[in-house]
Amino acid sequence: MSELRQPEADLQAPVQAQGPVEAQVFGAAGEEVASPSSSSSPVAPSFSAYAESLPQEALTVLMADLVVFLLLKYRTKEPICKAEMLNMVLGDHRDHFPVVFSQACECMRLVFGVDVKEVDPRECTYVLVPTLGLTCDAVLSDGQSMPKAGLLVMVLCLIALYCERAPEEEIWEALSVMGVYAGREHSIYGEPRELLTKVWVQEGYLEYWQVPHSDPARYEFLWGPRAYAETSKWQVLEHLLRVNTLDPTSAEGVSDEEEGA
Repeated sequence: MSELRQPEADLQAPVQAQGPVEAQVFGAAGEEVASPSSSSSPVAPSFSAYAESLPQEALTVLMADLVVFLLLKYRTKEPICKAEMLNMVLGDHRDHFPVVFSQACECMRLVFGVDVKEVDPRECTYVLVPTLGLTCDAVLSDGQSMPKAGLLVMVLCLIALYCERAPEEEIWEALSVMGVYAGREHSIYGEPRELLTKVWVQEGYLEYWQVPHSDPARYEFLWGPRAYAETSKWQVLEHLLRVNTLDPTSAEGVSDEEEGA
């Protein structure tokens, strides 16, 4: 996965999705494009303006290339600008930047738990920040690590929807829709069961307890103290509504109901 660690000087030509990392991203990107949501992003393009001139498969490849480029920038903690993305990634397809950028931002948010935020509208400059402020990916210790906060965000959302205590079997059933299964290696998240029941428990993001008096033993997930310290259930529910294309302001009723409970 040396592509993610190559110096800036080596990026003289448009990025091409050919290495192991790109293959992983291409798979995740393809799934996102297959059933895209209309969640908010830094750019609100008119998709119909570009769909006829470039096949969806080609758009997916461009989006995967851009996601790889954004992951490189996230790892090195560097800001990005539109001109850089056009020159390094889009190449001759720069006219398709709005739709490719929008889909890449959605993939970064949902798959990797990374938000692309605009900081300078005049210069079209952006920074990459963890979704909901979670710092579980603050240190990617080895060159092969991929951001995994997207999965953690999903689990925290599910726990919030289950009134703070989510049955383990319900968690895995929901994650299976994303192609994430207990005991099965995932190309981006690794072994999910170890992440949920050991790594994130040790880091304080999750708690994993046996249901009292259950026979055979059943388990449930709860928010851990670090999750409460870094985000809130209101932020998680607002995020959930946003990615499901609902108006975040409509979450006020959900918040009031939660406080009442």
